[in-house]
Amino acid sequence: MECHWYMGEFVRAIGKTGNAVCYALDSTDMVARAESIHHTSAVVTAALGRLMTAASMMGAMLKGEEQSVTLRIAADGPAGSLIAVSDARGNVKGYVMNPVVELPLNAYGKLDVSGAVGKEGNLYVIRDVGMKEPYVGLTPLVSGEIAEDITSYFAVSEQIPTACGLGVLVNPDLTVKAAGGYILQLLPGASEEDIDALEENVRRMPPVSTLLSQGTTATELAQLALAGMEPEILDQRTVEYRCDCTRARVEKALVSLGGAELRKMAEEDGKAEVCCHFCNKKYRFSREEIISLIP
Repeated sequence: MECHWYMGEFVRAIGKTGNAVCYALDSTDMVARAESIHHTSAVVTAALGRLMTAASMMGAMLKGEEQSVTLRIAADGPAGSLIAVSDARGNVKGYVMNPVVELPLNAYGKLDVSGAVGKEGNLYVIRDVGMKEPYVGLTPLVSGEIAEDITSYFAVSEQIPTACGLGVLVNPDLTVKAAGGYILQLLPGASEEDIDALEENVRRMPPVSTLLSQGTTATELAQLALAGMEPEILDQRTVEYRCDCTRARVEKALVSLGGAELRKMAEEDGKAEVCCHFCNKKYRFSREEIISLIP
């Protein structure tokens, strides 16, 4: 039973000669849902929205249906930790430690995402691919602007030449006007001419948030990134803001506290309330229900 969802448009396209692949996403509605759940300030909406957008596209890169990817940024900015989790379909959920951060605009007159996130810290990429232990990649933050940090992760941890563009445009009333992004990657066999052409495409593209606010679709975003390469659409689907919390999962978490802690909870509080970080759904347990969970 999902807690909440909002639709986004995801596209995967490839250059006709197989020289490059582009993942593109219009995540406007998904980021809007995150804002309405977490009541984030404008700059935190932009930061969390960018991370969720990247996570959704990276989730869609996974091979197995039960696999998932978690992006976590732990840095020295006032927003604290940011987390985005995506399944292999690209459905995503997000959470931020401090949802309200107020900062002046940066030198370019834009929301200061780097100021909210911090520049000193790490990006963790945790892939659960069904093995005993998840794969954990870690790279130091480059700028805290998130797109550059994702690009660096792919270059350093996976040795895949990558260009990433992410953007979130927030209205004066704090609602989300546009959000989305692309991840453009070279494939083995790409020529120097291909590399030059792709770099030129990226240089010429206006900011993602500008394009999306003007009505550019995810498909058109991918076509712009792969311009001149006769792009073919391989996959097109809707993705959602989706929280997969359930009462059974919460019970499992309570059991993991151990018998002594559960007895103390039952005797001292007589009840328990657990709130899901990702969707704010509350799960309530009576004294009797807590006792029944004691191993």
